[in-house]
Amino acid sequence: MRKLILAVILLTACATASAQNIQLHYDFGRSLYNELDKTDNSYGRPALTTTVEMFRPDGWGSTFFFIDMDYSRGVKGAYWELAREVCFWQESKMSWLSAHLEYNGGMSDAAGSYNDSWLAGATYSGHSKDFSKTWSVSMMYKFIPHTVNVAGESQEHNFQITGVWGINFAKSWCTYSGFIDFWRECRPWQNTSHILLSEHQLWLNLNKIKGWDNVNLSVGSEIEFSNNFVATGFYVIPTLAAKWTF
Repeated sequence: MRKLILAVILLTACATASAQNIQLHYDFGRSLYNELDKTDNSYGRPALTTTVEMFRPDGWGSTFFFIDMDYSRGVKGAYWELAREVCFWQESKMSWLSAHLEYNGGMSDAAGSYNDSWLAGATYSGHSKDFSKTWSVSMMYKFIPHTVNVAGESQEHNFQITGVWGINFAKSWCTYSGFIDFWRECRPWQNTSHILLSEHQLWLNLNKIKGWDNVNLSVGSEIEFSNNFVATGFYVIPTLAAKWTF
């Protein structure tokens, strides 16, 4: 839920001018981990999240954003990412290199709210001949203003590595997609400076049912693997989810 699965959007964008979707996730984190169900909001994890995503290619490259809204008796927090890629070198018809610019930020009433982040780097992307498989790898410099390490020293200059993939299979009845992020961000309240986050989505596309061509609904699940992201330590958190693609 944290971010767009760019590979899936690329699969759609290859056939259309743009792609948008809205997702609803029921999160089991509070049920699986007692520390994520704290009533003092220190790590209280919302049970419901909606995600709105948009991807639009143009003659120079592409623009993408997504917005997450977390709910717990109203909106508990919001997070969004905005990214722009400009293609400057094409190795072949199936792979290319782009300059990547990105902003991340958000608000939350829980401890450890999102820091504003500015990223710049390069993305290498590709796809299979039939566009059923896509992938990308990004190497980025990450600037996080006003951050300090546990010793009180400035640690604004950081890095992030991102990998993204997507696969349509079973005659497009199913879609498997995911990403992995590894970055440095000092979080003194967690006594950590390196974070790993990976999300894996599996969708059953109901528009493949005979007579349901215009029912752009998918149902499925997301599993989040993280280390030092939701709290200190390693977590595996599944969701139940539905998605409508416009």
